[in-house]
Amino acid sequence: MSLSISMRPRPPAIAMLALTLLLGACQSAKVLVPPNLRPTEDPAKTLEQARQNLQQATPCCTSFADFSYANLLPWRPKAFTLGQGGPVVNLNGTHSYFLAFRLPTDVKLPYEIALKAELNGRWLHASYLFAPTVVVLDEAFQPLDHRDVTLCEYMGWSDKSSGAFGRYRIDNPKARYLVIYSSAAQQGGSTYWEQSPAVFSVDSPVVAPTQSSFRIPHGPDGTLWVGLMNHSFRKAVDNAICDKATQGDGILNTLRTALPLPWSGS
Repeated sequence: MSLSISMRPRPPAIAMLALTLLLGACQSAKVLVPPNLRPTEDPAKTLEQARQNLQQATPCCTSFADFSYANLLPWRPKAFTLGQGGPVVNLNGTHSYFLAFRLPTDVKLPYEIALKAELNGRWLHASYLFAPTVVVLDEAFQPLDHRDVTLCEYMGWSDKSSGAFGRYRIDNPKARYLVIYSSAAQQGGSTYWEQSPAVFSVDSPVVAPTQSSFRIPHGPDGTLWVGLMNHSFRKAVDNAICDKATQGDGILNTLRTALPLPWSGS
């Protein structure tokens, strides 16, 4: 009588236990959903939370003379983050995060300051912008000019060259300091945006029909680029889209008006 002994290796007990635990974990774990298929955040809720955070912040300053002007205006546009934890000012009853700079005295007048607001949010239709208000002060910290800067959309080849661009011209020889905040009018306004957002559908998340152009609301915080105007920012500002183009009567009608026919008597 002969006995046959199987030589097939048997998995160690530890390996079997690990496999059992892994299978059990897979059954109880949540299903991972790709970011592009996840429901988008509620833009109203996100913006409202940012506004509440700003209103709950304690202002640090009561006048322009209280600001710190230790930072010189950057020689090229530089990104600054304005938001929770940053200094807050109360101007004319409106809370706002702010930036303050010394202006260069060795730059020939006039010169331009470049500004660019980045979209604040993961999804286009749920985003908002920090819209700047510029105040220029003299050496006694008295305002020489106070202006809401208009932002215009420009889409470049990268995130760094895309955003909502604006400019401000310094031509007063008495200008010494610069304060940037967001006025009540700016915080309640919006910026035209030509790029259409995608609509997320819970029933059919793969299908994302587009809407027409729309406006990005302004908010209390975000990333703002500030600095002396350079070539790349000037190109973006010069080619930016500030509003929807005026609807014409059609190219044929325009040609008839510009080039009347010989027999029309015109």
